Amino acid sequence: MSLIRPFRGLRPSPQHTADVIAPPYDVLNSADARARAKGKPWSFLHVSKAEIDLPVGTDPYDPAVYAKAGINLNRMIEEGILVRDAAPCYYAYRLDMGDHSQLGLATVASVADYDTNRIRKHEFTRPVQEKDRVDQIEAVNAQTGPVLLAYPTAARVDGMLAEATVGEPEIAATGGDGIQHALWIISDEDRVRRLTEAFDELQALYIADGHHRSAAAARVCAERKRANVNHTGNESYNYFLAVIFPHHQMKILDYNRVLKDLGGVHTDELIARIAENFAVMPMSSLTDSIPRNPGC
Repeated sequence: MSLIRPFRGLRPSPQHTADVIAPPYDVLNSADARARAKGKPWSFLHVSKAEIDLPVGTDPYDPAVYAKAGINLNRMIEEGILVRDAAPCYYAYRLDMGDHSQLGLATVASVADYDTNRIRKHEFTRPVQEKDRVDQIEAVNAQTGPVLLAYPTAARVDGMLAEATVGEPEIAATGGDGIQHALWIISDEDRVRRLTEAFDELQALYIADGHHRSAAAARVCAERKRANVNHTGNESYNYFLAVIFPHHQMKILDYNRVLKDLGGVHTDELIARIAENFAVMPMSSLTDSIPRNPGC
């Protein structure tokens, strides 16, 4: 079984890309998603945050939400908003954020390699969020959000992705945050084979984001494998949706927290508790210790 494999992607038709593009499900609350999708019947938020189509106050984990997501996804397919490629493909995917650009591969990655830690984790998951993703997959019979993976230095892969992006992309759109997205279809059998072989040569892939999505995909795979007496290992549930970028191109943004209420705990006590498990230093010391690299 290969580390990755091509798949028949379900993607926006070029004329509807701007209508469909939406932020990931876990960066908006229900109210923000409702406002963002207002007047946009084809926004993917109607699938990823389907509670926006139910009465205000609906629990996002209510079974009706997952059922509505399935209805909305099927409608987008029936109306030709989303189209499925005729044959398995890879997809070169580029993000442009100001003066930063990163080029990766949209693909499906092996659950078996996730289970054996060849696709490596660095976070624990929360049962509620993991079950949420399981319920979403089961209700829509699809994986609606990719896991973000990083691959170590691999000049061969970098070169093949660069070759694949010569010419105009199949899809190009700009999100509400100003980030530009472009997608090129890689369907040539020889190029697909060489990409598969190049990734199979890698020792590991690393999860950058999407631990709940990958864990949920592994749970769904295990359950469907048990239920399938004719299981072969080639079924689509043996893989999960992923976008893989080279680690040297990835830009990791700050994920800062602001505490507005210490719950009666004095600041010094809070810092002392944090210092039991983490290194704590004043912001001025931290910024002074960061090496300056204008190329980053």
